[in-house]
Amino acid sequence: MTGVVLFGGTTEGRQLAQALDSLCAARGLTLTVFVATEYGQEVLPALTHGQVHTGRLAPEVMTGRLAGCQLIIDATHPYAETVSASLRAAAKAAGVPLWRCSRPASALPERCICLPDAPAAAEWLAQQEGRVLLTTGAKELPAFAALPPERLYARVLATHDGIAACEQAGLAHSHILAMQGPFSQALNEAVLRQWNIRWMVTKDGGRNGGFAEKLAAAQSCGVGVLVLTRPEDRGETVEAILARFAAWQPAAPALQPIRI
Repeated sequence: MTGVVLFGGTTEGRQLAQALDSLCAARGLTLTVFVATEYGQEVLPALTHGQVHTGRLAPEVMTGRLAGCQLIIDATHPYAETVSASLRAAAKAAGVPLWRCSRPASALPERCICLPDAPAAAEWLAQQEGRVLLTTGAKELPAFAALPPERLYARVLATHDGIAACEQAGLAHSHILAMQGPFSQALNEAVLRQWNIRWMVTKDGGRNGGFAEKLAAAQSCGVGVLVLTRPEDRGETVEAILARFAAWQPAAPALQPIRI
């Protein structure tokens, strides 16, 4: 059997993994799902036929790991620009077709302050007053380390890596909100009011990321919203990927197996 490789870790990745598990088996294809973290594996649906690889892959390792597959599907986060670029390069080097699954971008209200990246957001906040809720993920936390730590509250996944990133940024444990989203508007409002937040920094996670609920909560609480600009991301929906897969005819089997 030869294979389909899915890079996930998102809601779309979980939806595709669940659907492709049986679809690949019915067509005599293996399915290998790559997720970056143990948490990503934890929230995956149980796979009857597919197998899961957990851990980040260095760009130079990707091409070798993808040898032998017939199709790569990139369902990583819209802001995982580096991973997507590495996948495109690895797919090209391996001569394997690559499909991109992405979620639609949101229409941003005029009241949002759009900034290119986390360092720009930190620089802007340095000129303001008030407490800040960071909801951009653990990887962006170092950019805010120059701000007074007593101003910062970070909402991160309840993982060792997430909490360690907060500690390294100098946040007190009382300022770490270890939670798994997406969150309702009511819960977002409760967080903003409980910690008297003045500014919220976020990414456009789209409908599946609970972005609309963040915006509504911020408006209700009179909190300013800083949105990190979303990278250009052209792709297809989960439904479009599955329809395309149904019509897809694999090329001749590759000689090497997928190595995980």
